Amino acid sequence: MIGMRDRPDLEITSPANGRVKELVALRRRRVRDAERVMLVEGLEESVLAVDAGASVRALFYCPDLFLPESASASSDLVDRVRDSGAETIRLSRQAFEKAAYREGPDGILLVADTVERSLAELAGVVGDDPLILVSQGVEKPGNLGAMLRTADAAGVCAVIAADPVTDWSNPNVIRGSKGTVFAVPVASAATDEVFDWLRQKGIRAVATTPDTDLAHTAADLTGGVAILVGTEKSGLTEDAISRADARVRIPMAGLVNSLNVATAAAIVLYEAVRQRS
Repeated sequence: MIGMRDRPDLEITSPANGRVKELVALRRRRVRDAERVMLVEGLEESVLAVDAGASVRALFYCPDLFLPESASASSDLVDRVRDSGAETIRLSRQAFEKAAYREGPDGILLVADTVERSLAELAGVVGDDPLILVSQGVEKPGNLGAMLRTADAAGVCAVIAADPVTDWSNPNVIRGSKGTVFAVPVASAATDEVFDWLRQKGIRAVATTPDTDLAHTAADLTGGVAILVGTEKSGLTEDAISRADARVRIPMAGLVNSLNVATAAAIVLYEAVRQRS
């Protein structure tokens, strides 16, 4: 019997190949949504995805683009995915550069099942007294990705996108998160549904807003709590603020009255971590 590592991979040399065109099409959200997949580029992100148990459909690789300092790790990842039974496809440099969405790709690109959950599915993974981050209407994929990195580092149980503008499968969310989108449970829902779910679970909603006198360090962030942050331009909606159980502000000494949303989320989350520890 031929071993998995001895089985020759399909090799694609033409940038016009149908499989390459399919990869390019996955840059569009409607295609990703229809296929229920994520497009993950980069060795670091792909390793984290595999380590986190992502369901890999296919791995595309180009040894000519492997970085010298990580060529061995790239080859090991290809072997791991091949041994798992997932498809591994070798691309020429031209074909890979056509499929890649990054400048200066490192020769690793995988397609995996989406990790987004429904709120009902999320209920089974958050546990008791969870610390949750809710982002309402955040537009920039890089900010969502940065919040996921913070959530992973802070031990947040889940991140929920309320009324999302972008999707968790956006390649730039994955890139910005350094692959932690595979390590932190994520979900999306309408704002009304999020508040209903939090109420049902007995989780307090804490809204971040400059229009309150309560500093984030003075609020009780222990127990089951969800930290709510809003859009880059205008923050949380008035409806979300009015429905929250508490409203907190980050003291600001300068001329501006707000921080980047990912930075604000990190500050309040780590205050919750401090209190909870």
